[in-house]
Amino acid sequence: MAVSAAVPPWLARQRRELLAQRGHAWLLLGPSGLGQYTLALELARGWLCEHPTADGACGQCGSCHAIEVRTHADLAVLMPENLMGVLGWPLDEKAQKDIDEKKRKPSREIRIDAMRDAIEFSQRTSARGRGKVVLVYPAERMNAFTANALLKTLEEPPGDVRFVLATEAAHQLLPTIRSRCIAHTLAWPAPGESETWLAAQGLDPAEAGALLRAAGGRPEDALAFHQAGIAARQWAGLPRALARGDVAALGDWSPAAMVDALQKLCHDMMALACGAPPRFFAAADLPAAPPLATLNRWSRELARTLRTVEHPFNEGLLREALVSRARSALHSQASAARR
Repeated sequence: MAVSAAVPPWLARQRRELLAQRGHAWLLLGPSGLGQYTLALELARGWLCEHPTADGACGQCGSCHAIEVRTHADLAVLMPENLMGVLGWPLDEKAQKDIDEKKRKPSREIRIDAMRDAIEFSQRTSARGRGKVVLVYPAERMNAFTANALLKTLEEPPGDVRFVLATEAAHQLLPTIRSRCIAHTLAWPAPGESETWLAAQGLDPAEAGALLRAAGGRPEDALAFHQAGIAARQWAGLPRALARGDVAALGDWSPAAMVDALQKLCHDMMALACGAPPRFFAAADLPAAPPLATLNRWSRELARTLRTVEHPFNEGLLREALVSRARSALHSQASAARR
């Protein structure tokens, strides 16, 4: 079976469209959970495949196999080191040795050394004769130095290299980076496609529907919830558990996941306070809405917390503080009965 057979249908349509385009640099952008990384890797497969079709890579040739086992000589993947392992990409020997010897922690940004290596790679002769590809994800994890190092190569690219940058925060990229790429905004799945795809990943329909709501309709985020052990019943009970001050309601979620859940709850409480329907929770699962002024303050506090959420805090203390603040906000004098 072809490697690309499991690609969701909404991404397969976009893959066909993008493979038909000419250019040297693409920027895939949009909110999380729609498949930026998956689509970027599919484009790399298609460009490097020995027997490509209009629909993408064959999935059977030596090039496709080399990408599958993460050893393709003509593909450079730039990611933060802490994400490389999660997605199965090996680090270079020096970086791996430094981390193994605890000289430093895996980077949370795309390192300037890795970018310099990728630029040098782009200037080499193709090993397999199908050109070369540099994949950058998440592109917003380039700092100013890394982005500027890439910029000159984007302006004057070697003739046989293509770049594909994928991002969930295009506004954080340098305008000069954005202007030198063909921008493609990720399309949302057609009605029913997300549920069908999630069912193929092993979710029953009720669970898939509830987790899709929790993810704001983004199928890959819904699947990530499922893989993290977050059940629909747990998500539905979260608002009232937080209103009780139940610290266990957030389980062993990462700090970023905790803040994300609280921001979604705050959003839905604000929607209720304004007479609008909630987006992430069922209305029946929400307590009465506090005053908007209280929710606005809570929303600003969560936004400030999000900016520093990757700092090495004590997660237990952070969880307790977040739950305490949520309980305080949710117990403010209600301005309206639950709708």
